[in-house]
Amino acid sequence: MPRLLLALSGGAALCLAFPGYDLWWLAPVAVALLALATSGVRPRTGFALGTAFGLVFFVPSLSWSGSYLGVLPWAALSTLQALYAGLLGAVCAAFGDRRVRPLVIALAWVAQEALRDRTPYGGFPWVRLAHSQSDSPFGRLAAWAGAPGVTFAVALAGGLLAAAGWAAYRSRGRGTGRAALRAAAAAIVVGLIGYAVPLPIDGPTARVLAVQGNVPRPGLDFNAERRAVLDNHVRTTLDALDAARAAGQPHPDLVVWPENASDIDPVANADAAAEIQRVADAAEAPVVLGGLRVTTTEVANVSFLWLPRTGPAASYVKQHPVPFAEYIPDRAFWRTFSTQVDLLARDFVAGPGPVLFRAGTAGEATLVAGPSICFEVANDDLVRANVTEGANLLLVQTNNATFGFTNESVQQLAISRLRAIEHGRSVVHVSTVGVSGLIHPDGTVRQPTALFTSAALTGELPLRSAATLATILGPLPEYVAVLVLLTLLGHSVAMRARRRKDSTIT
Repeated sequence: MPRLLLALSGGAALCLAFPGYDLWWLAPVAVALLALATSGVRPRTGFALGTAFGLVFFVPSLSWSGSYLGVLPWAALSTLQALYAGLLGAVCAAFGDRRVRPLVIALAWVAQEALRDRTPYGGFPWVRLAHSQSDSPFGRLAAWAGAPGVTFAVALAGGLLAAAGWAAYRSRGRGTGRAALRAAAAAIVVGLIGYAVPLPIDGPTARVLAVQGNVPRPGLDFNAERRAVLDNHVRTTLDALDAARAAGQPHPDLVVWPENASDIDPVANADAAAEIQRVADAAEAPVVLGGLRVTTTEVANVSFLWLPRTGPAASYVKQHPVPFAEYIPDRAFWRTFSTQVDLLARDFVAGPGPVLFRAGTAGEATLVAGPSICFEVANDDLVRANVTEGANLLLVQTNNATFGFTNESVQQLAISRLRAIEHGRSVVHVSTVGVSGLIHPDGTVRQPTALFTSAALTGELPLRSAATLATILGPLPEYVAVLVLLTLLGHSVAMRARRRKDSTIT
């Protein structure tokens, strides 16, 4: 029972570390509680404790997935993610003694997130340990080793805290507990290393106008009045341009609208195209807008580049449509559980790869924007590909209307902030309903908006082209962590088998 209480307390602590509660310092505490719960137990017990930890964490953290879809998708997603935490608990327990091993704990956290990020159907890289740290010194480490590096550091600090707690428990009544003090000091040092990471924000700037136009109503039918959503974005943009001119401000270098700003295909529909063209001409700047491309054979979630006077110039198709939201994998199989899968009558197609949008600025720099659509911001490889292709500004176009007044929107904004630090790039994070914000390369967010309001965000954002160490290394730190963990685990299993063989002989 004490171990179960430790695991349950750890899951609750980790939930509180994430945006919406913002107690980031509880993340290493949560890791420590799970480490103590699984130390010295059998792997199957570790799996059960890890799963309990995961359920307490994921059920409230992913409650937004059931806002309008109901309990079943929420329960299924939360349970699936909790099973990965169960694997984490089993691995931590597999080393089989009563010592806490901070390095193993850190490696195991990175490995289970690597698996969770990729399986099944492309994975669900959401609420990773790193995503709780955009306001903390740990978060700065993203510039060196990306999100896996941040997860490793937080988990290492948590493992050291667990080692300190275990050493203090063992030394009670027998002196000062120097081992506990050393482990606690090491955890603090790990936490402070982030302050050594430089996060430069200098460079030429571009003036960006990001527009959150709002929708008629939240929920699954957020875009039932598709023309109203488009009109909201047109009106909010024109009002912002008029206000800027009245104040004597220069026109923007780029206007950015969110995902689903025009779910009337603007290429196929002349009325929608005319409204978007009116905005681009009034802004005297390119407009990047989220919309749908609908043909007789396919439907796609698209980001369009729309130029003044000349119209559509380029488009990016979402590379990783969301399973069960934008397409139904293995439709025939899942239909046996629920016919609701057929509510999505046509599967969205996946785009072939990254596409960059180029625009001139008032200065000497050329703005090169790399778009990501909605949940794609959580995929390490997709965001990095934009930067390695040459983007000096990242765009995250999203639509949070289907998640209501939940923490999903601030969880996503935190991921964008970590991406800014990871790649040393400004990020325009814009949603139909919020929370939107302009993010500087150090992760600082400017002008965060409220939910379900119309808003226009204007600011000068640095355009940086220097590559961070994280961009250069890419997934290498994650691969190394997984390889080292597998090596240690294999050695542990071999040593245990040898001990059993020796005991049998004697």
